Amino acid sequence: MFRTALRNVLAHKARLLMTVLAVMLGVAFVSGTLIYSDTLSNAFTKQASKSLGNVAVGVETYHNKNDSKGVPGVSEALVKKIGGLDGVETVTPRVDGFAGAASRKGELLAQGWSNRGGNFAPGKDGKDPAYTFRDGAGPANGTEIALDAKTAEKGGYKVGDKVRVATNQPAKEFTLSGVFTTEDGEVNAGGSLVLFDSGTAQRLFLEPGYYANLTLTARPGADNDKLVSEIKPLLPEAADIKTGAELAAEQTKHIKEATSGLTQVLLGFAAIALFVGVFLISNTFTMLVAQRTKEVALMRAVGASRKQITRSVLAEALIVGLIASVVGFFIGVGMAAAMGPLLDSMDAQMPAGDMVVGVTPVVSALAVGVLITMLAAWLPGRRAAKIPPVAAMNSLHSTPTTKSLVVRNSIGAVLAAAGAALIVLGSTMGGDGKTVIGGGAFLALLGVIVLIPLLSRPVIGLVQPLLNRVFKVSGKLAGLNSVRNPRRTGATASALAIGLTLVTGLSVIGVTVGKSIDRSTTEQIKADYTVQMANQSEISQSVVDALAKAPGVTVATPKLTAGLEAEGGYLVTDGVNPKALGPVLSFTVLQGSEDALTRGEVAVNKTLRDKQGLRLGQQIPVTYEDGKKDTLKVGAVFEDSDNFNEVVMDVRTLATHFKTPMYYAMYVQMDGGESAANKQALVDATGKNPAMVIMDQEQVRAQVGGMINLMLNIMYGLLAMALVIAVLGVVNTLAMSVFERQQEIGMLRAIGLDRSRVKTMIRLESVVISLFGAVVGVVLGTFIAWAVGETFKDKIPAYALTIPWDRIGVFLLLAGVVGVLAAMWPARSAAKLNMLSAIKAE
Repeated sequence: MFRTALRNVLAHKARLLMTVLAVMLGVAFVSGTLIYSDTLSNAFTKQASKSLGNVAVGVETYHNKNDSKGVPGVSEALVKKIGGLDGVETVTPRVDGFAGAASRKGELLAQGWSNRGGNFAPGKDGKDPAYTFRDGAGPANGTEIALDAKTAEKGGYKVGDKVRVATNQPAKEFTLSGVFTTEDGEVNAGGSLVLFDSGTAQRLFLEPGYYANLTLTARPGADNDKLVSEIKPLLPEAADIKTGAELAAEQTKHIKEATSGLTQVLLGFAAIALFVGVFLISNTFTMLVAQRTKEVALMRAVGASRKQITRSVLAEALIVGLIASVVGFFIGVGMAAAMGPLLDSMDAQMPAGDMVVGVTPVVSALAVGVLITMLAAWLPGRRAAKIPPVAAMNSLHSTPTTKSLVVRNSIGAVLAAAGAALIVLGSTMGGDGKTVIGGGAFLALLGVIVLIPLLSRPVIGLVQPLLNRVFKVSGKLAGLNSVRNPRRTGATASALAIGLTLVTGLSVIGVTVGKSIDRSTTEQIKADYTVQMANQSEISQSVVDALAKAPGVTVATPKLTAGLEAEGGYLVTDGVNPKALGPVLSFTVLQGSEDALTRGEVAVNKTLRDKQGLRLGQQIPVTYEDGKKDTLKVGAVFEDSDNFNEVVMDVRTLATHFKTPMYYAMYVQMDGGESAANKQALVDATGKNPAMVIMDQEQVRAQVGGMINLMLNIMYGLLAMALVIAVLGVVNTLAMSVFERQQEIGMLRAIGLDRSRVKTMIRLESVVISLFGAVVGVVLGTFIAWAVGETFKDKIPAYALTIPWDRIGVFLLLAGVVGVLAAMWPARSAAKLNMLSAIKAE
């Protein structure tokens, strides 16, 4: 039977090509993901080992510098004390934060979070062990900086040049004292590092006289654990101390957790692609078995058992799966190799390293490819085994019985109904309903897949009159052919339906959230300009003061967010300028008045009011972050807002409880509104700081929409593999259908159907099947998106379901285009058939 299976595979190479491609793509995705994940994890681990290679002990502080009950870090006096302990060779103190070097055009040389600043900490020999200077030396005073080599090259800077440096304060120019290289993982992955002298770095990032972290090297023979026990009692309460080995193990653990998240996401999309591939594989083997009805029946007649027939089909699947898996694995290796350059081109901070090809990707590739193929071929093999020997006497084989169709449709109806019920139930459960909706969506999708053959006749029947009227004979034949074999049509359409369900669901949720936030932003942020840091970090008091005094500013407010300790938990509180409520920022007042803030009272949102049973005039005892106690009087209640947290109060009152208040954003209203001159006035007020983004209202709206569209595009890209496999399924189905219908097509040609109308017939059949699957996917995807939206709509006050009809129209149009393209080869093959040869074909 194995020889028979091998002979069948060789005899149907062309017809099995699409199956090989589907499995190959899925396996390539799986193996490529696993290989790149291992490679990335190994690269991160090696970089961590290099950076911690000589570290005996590490100290990290995490105290809130605005808390008066403690100190913000390790003092210089304590650094000296620790350095004098027996066994300590060197102590290197560190303090870091956001800092970005600007190009000569005034633009940041690196993006967002990849801009970092730190301190140059020379030892007794005048060198900092973390940095090797290629040119010049480290900064010696507050007018100098040093840059990493890649950033200096990108900006075209040399030692002695003036470099504008952006922080969360107004930008300043520094003299470049040196250019260095380092083993720092973020820098090697494309990040930017600016070094200041320690005093300047402390003033910028923490507090004069304090450091955030320490690394210690030990003298030969020193016991690291003993050093830890000696140093720990000297440290402030909010400090953590570990040996170098513990730090390395911790970093390795974090690296594995971070990379495993990416791996799971990619493997999830690979699983979707393989799930879609199951339909293609099953369809292929079903058609191959149907074409070999006489052959299988004769084998049964001469003594082959049902198990042998099934094993023969599974052996074919094994051979196809092995071939596809091996080829797919090597393609996966290529994909993994290409991931590094691809992410580099997108400015992603990923370290470089040698490719790691372990045992797991190899075994996984073979197991996944072979098992998926054999699983998909099992049902066709089982059906083949049921072909009676008498079928050898004629060209007919057993068709599905009424009982089997009733059972199938009943199971599909139960699954679909149960899934729909769970989806509706989950939509009423708030944030806890997402898991229920996920389970319901899976059941509903399975139910629809089982019911698709039943649905195909009435749905395609709706467009049959249009096909008849517009395309005449070709259209009528195409419609009839589409429903001739409902199971085959259903299996082909199911692959597209799965892909379109996911794409539509993501689109509806993404567009709905984007439009809702956009409405909320438009209604509540009335400022002419919003000022934020490019890396979404906080703005200093000095910038806030400079912007408030800029020429043309009529009213402005910063936004300061803090957590106030109260009975029942923390209250997330926003501080704003009371005079700006209305002209700059606004919320919908349900009780009381916005003027309450000018009287020293606070506004609370509806959710907090209902949760704690608050009323106007009620006093709320709170403790600020600096430990001071106070009572807040409720003067207003407002509708929940995306732009405000639970409590809103006067920013001046809140800021007095911070040593160094840091603001999320600054909102500005200007005389004359938006204009080039007004924007330039704000740019000048920030010291032409390239790290500060000054956005008008349209840009604020575009920022939110841009992030959502970026996420959707990434998801579309990952789902593209599944859609490609679905297209291959359409091609495969049509190609094999043409092969089966050679005699019929020959007869049509003989009685006058010309080649162009034969091509039209095949193309229309393809378009009908593709659009049928797309419509099912769009409907199901929209239903699931509605349910998911219901679980979080309370967290988005302006939430309203938005159906992106333009995108859905594009999806349907693309499905039609897919149908036309998928039919090109089968249609051409059908049109080229020799009439006489086709009529004689069996």
